[in-house]
Amino acid sequence: MRFTNSLLAAALASALSTAALAQGALVRIDGSSTVYPVTEAVAEEFQKAEKGRIKVTVGISGTGGGFKKFCRGETDISGASRPILKQEMEDCAKAGITYYELPVAFDALTVVVNPKNTWLDRGITVEQLKRMWEPGAQGKVMRWNQIDPAWPDQPLKLFGAGADSGTFDYFTEAIVGKSKSSRGDFTASEDDNVLVQGVQRDVNALGFFGYAYYAENKDKLKSVPIIEKAGKPAVRPDMATVLDGSYQPLSRPIFIYVSAKGYERDEVKKFVEYYLTHGAKLAQEVKYVPLPPKAYALNREHLAKGKKGTVFGGVSEVGVRIDDLLAREAKL
Repeated sequence: MRFTNSLLAAALASALSTAALAQGALVRIDGSSTVYPVTEAVAEEFQKAEKGRIKVTVGISGTGGGFKKFCRGETDISGASRPILKQEMEDCAKAGITYYELPVAFDALTVVVNPKNTWLDRGITVEQLKRMWEPGAQGKVMRWNQIDPAWPDQPLKLFGAGADSGTFDYFTEAIVGKSKSSRGDFTASEDDNVLVQGVQRDVNALGFFGYAYYAENKDKLKSVPIIEKAGKPAVRPDMATVLDGSYQPLSRPIFIYVSAKGYERDEVKKFVEYYLTHGAKLAQEVKYVPLPPKAYALNREHLAKGKKGTVFGGVSEVGVRIDDLLAREAKL
């Protein structure tokens, strides 16, 4: 798959940027590891279509790390697995950076375990996940049977996104109730492939990341059905449950943010148009849920009319459905 070597690709991004500048037009992208598979797929196809006339580099600094670079004017596009936050908006404003917020797909943030784990086949509740991940669990909730006596008396090994990741922000807000509120004694990484490898090696492991990385590694991992509230059914992540809104609260939109100044350059404009034209197909190929055609039409309208900014007001929200997103974007 295109993104299995994402860590190497991210490490090479800076060197490729320097080389590309010497060769011609360059589009610089960084940000979310969740958005990376879609953007990298688009970048590969776009560069083929352009026959080397335009180079595109795609780094993985996490959503927060990507916005730091974006708001310093170091990148043209930032991938984000959550909306831009107030502090990031202020940082961009101080630097004179304005931007277009373009939703490109929906993701089912996926909780995964080792294939030999049988005790979560029927699902896990949001409340049980909270008891695993909340700050008060640090150094105290260390074994599976502390969450449910029916589960094994075995060590609980947790793997999750790093603090610069939008996935970390979203997961903690959706599960714990406050963004970035989490125990600290877990294996963290902005590179989802590190998390995949950790869970696949340990029968007592549990982790979370974007659906594309689970889909790429279905033979090594098992997804866990989520029970939103007592009395509700356990729901597995897939395209159908994201589209019908039943996979909650871990279904979320993913975005690219395009620098308004960067968009004035022909190479950036061409890349963004290619993304909006082919992104839906490529998002589906890497196992994300493409948005309805209306969403991509709204993105084009915002670009054409210069409608900059965000419809989220600097707050990362939980439980936004596709219809909700379209209604907001239409009012920008």
